[in-house]
Amino acid sequence: MQTKAVLTQTEVARILAAARAEAQANQWAVSIAVVDDGGHPLALERLDGGVPLTAYIAVEKARGAALGRRETKAYEETINGGRTAFLSVPVLSGMLEGGVPILVDGQVIGAVGVSGVRAELDAQIAKAGVAAL
Repeated sequence: MQTKAVLTQTEVARILAAARAEAQANQWAVSIAVVDDGGHPLALERLDGGVPLTAYIAVEKARGAALGRRETKAYEETINGGRTAFLSVPVLSGMLEGGVPILVDGQVIGAVGVSGVRAELDAQIAKAGVAAL
């Protein structure tokens, strides 16, 4: 039987704190979501001034990164590259850059999704959260 790491609330809090610090250092009003490996939400934080829609998008970006086992930037690049049929994939709706998987020993144990600024900046914030582990 295989075993793998799982996110506890301690790690989730550390991820949120690091992502929040990155966003606040740049004065970016974003939403930050953390999900488990099945895409189930573990935490969501919308910073002061964040647009309500960003909360939904952040969760979907995180879910897409967890379920697809890759950064959501890859989905966006696929679609922008002309493979528009990829938009019909069931379950995935956060196919914009800003979702980053959390890997431990080569296994995805969750993901971070951020929404609220330009896509590459969302990814920067998400990666800051992941790096906190």
